[in-house]
Amino acid sequence: MRFPLKLSALALMTSLAAPAAFAQSTAAAQPADPVVASVNGIKIHFSDIQADAQDIPAQMQQLPPNQLFPILVSQEIDRKALLIAAQKEDLEKNPAVAAAMQAAANIKLENAYVQQHIAASVSPAAVQAAYNKDYAGKPGPEQVDARHILVKTQAEAQAIIDQLNKGANFAALAKKDSIDPGAANGGELGWFSQDEMVPAFADAAFALQPGQYTKTPVQTQFGWHVILCEGKRPGPTPTLADVQDQIRQTLADNAIKATLADVRSKVKVEVYNADGTAAPQAAPAQ
Repeated sequence: MRFPLKLSALALMTSLAAPAAFAQSTAAAQPADPVVASVNGIKIHFSDIQADAQDIPAQMQQLPPNQLFPILVSQEIDRKALLIAAQKEDLEKNPAVAAAMQAAANIKLENAYVQQHIAASVSPAAVQAAYNKDYAGKPGPEQVDARHILVKTQAEAQAIIDQLNKGANFAALAKKDSIDPGAANGGELGWFSQDEMVPAFADAAFALQPGQYTKTPVQTQFGWHVILCEGKRPGPTPTLADVQDQIRQTLADNAIKATLADVRSKVKVEVYNADGTAAPQAAPAQ
């Protein structure tokens, strides 16, 4: 039984592609950016709908394109109608509204600057170069081959350890006592790397040498474990497909940090306390 950690998903700041099913089904036989609706003469283009499709909730992305498209068009019509109504009341002249509009425009501009300056850093060529440097031809993370016995209580796990200390067979005890679905296979987990298991289990398994079992019960959210290490080895070299999302995220993070450091180095920064009094200025970064 595997206990995978929740891996963080790669999050880039923006994407130009609509959800795949929507884009594929609507791309064929379309004129360049057709008008799909208009409100008081304000045209709504297909590209507007594509942009909206980027931000829809995950459950909506599962809708068939012929259902999703009219929903997004209707939402755009509502937005245009609201905009027209707000403009008739001159709401953009309200100081609070104007400030909020300017703040939103500034964020868009900031994001565009960052995106422009990190694009080359996360290009396919950059990802391939990073893979060649950090992964190609090198072994992957260490792996352990292990068995385990899962029970409900610490006392049950300790009783199993006591039996192992007296020479009992681990696989036989797993078949008899473990509540894990893999009990029928003697608790066999096969080879795994540390990030494929929840931390408490992984830490205990990787601390063992081949032939050793845990001398104290190991607790996770699944229950109490007794773990036997049957072998260790370097992991296989990961493929580019295995690690490309991780590489992109690392490259993007590094590029963003470098961009922020660069723009800060070109401006004068003064920092004040919450009450407006002067605050000690940090020494310039070396």
